[in-house]
Amino acid sequence: MTGLTTRLAASAALAILLAAGTAGTASAADAELTIFDWSGYEAPEFHPKYVEKYGDSPTFAFFGDEDEAFEKIRSGFKADLAHPCSQSVVKWREAGLLEPLDTSKISGWEDLNPGIMAMKDLATTEDGTAWFMPWDWGNTLVTYNTEKVGADEVMSVKAFADPKFEGRVSIGDNVDDAYALASLAIGLHDWTKMTDEQFAQASDFLRQVHKNVRLYWTDTTEIVQALTGGEIDLAWAWNDAAVQSAAAGAPIKSNRETAEGLTTWVCGYVRLKNAPGSADKAYGFLSAVNDDPAVANYIVNDWGYGHANAKSLAAVDPAILKEKGYDDVAKFVDKTLFQAPVPSSLKLRMIEEFEKIKAGY
Repeated sequence: MTGLTTRLAASAALAILLAAGTAGTASAADAELTIFDWSGYEAPEFHPKYVEKYGDSPTFAFFGDEDEAFEKIRSGFKADLAHPCSQSVVKWREAGLLEPLDTSKISGWEDLNPGIMAMKDLATTEDGTAWFMPWDWGNTLVTYNTEKVGADEVMSVKAFADPKFEGRVSIGDNVDDAYALASLAIGLHDWTKMTDEQFAQASDFLRQVHKNVRLYWTDTTEIVQALTGGEIDLAWAWNDAAVQSAAAGAPIKSNRETAEGLTTWVCGYVRLKNAPGSADKAYGFLSAVNDDPAVANYIVNDWGYGHANAKSLAAVDPAILKEKGYDDVAKFVDKTLFQAPVPSSLKLRMIEEFEKIKAGY
């Protein structure tokens, strides 16, 4: 099954989801393990060893963004594992939503990429306690229709605010990606040190971008359809948008070479406190997705993302790694803004300001 087919199927499935507590839950598979995830990640190609061992996929519930997921969990929604990204881990942990991980039960833990593991406050705290297993990582980057936009027109992320693209732009309805774009535009590569003046500059840039926005996309299915259908010509999107659009035959490319660099995010799995299901199956799932070259191959080929397990990633065809940009990780992360956790007060300001910007204020 191709990545595009998987995403479109996931979108169709979501249309018939039944409410379960405060979150939509797909048809139950393994009732002893529930995973709160982004739509599309329920594809069995992501966890073949789990299916082989337990006979079925886990049950999946879906969220649209991490702030939504945070509020649902805090309001009482129960699941065993969840799939947040780097910038949210500290917030979830400080809110008491997470259970520490027993890394001795996760196959391949010692093979996780050292550079990713070294990100401050991400996977482990200073006392060595593990809270997060990095798994998929990639970028939010300039993505464009090559038949309508010249490569020379998108050599800067400032293109998103260029009046000539009015009504032709889409960025994610995602505060982290939005402020990552704005931070790059104002020349900031460490947003954890954002000053009040820089916050104002970044917000002003997003207001200029808003004038050009035709839609704020919420998932990959939506942005792929907008790109392949010609609704928009320029997007700030994840790696898989270009990969899946190209697989559908559309003239869509992404640009990693913008003057300001690019932004890199790291997502992964956490174990939720008071998880109702099987702890053994939770660790079985973490091991299955982490320690399997077939999973890394699927992530890179079909989604255009990197796998956080260095050993699994190294097993992917070198030609494919080069094509997707993962052949030289040191070069890949050069001049990048890592979406590292930001202070809670700054994150709250970003959330509040982004809502005003989308509303036209």
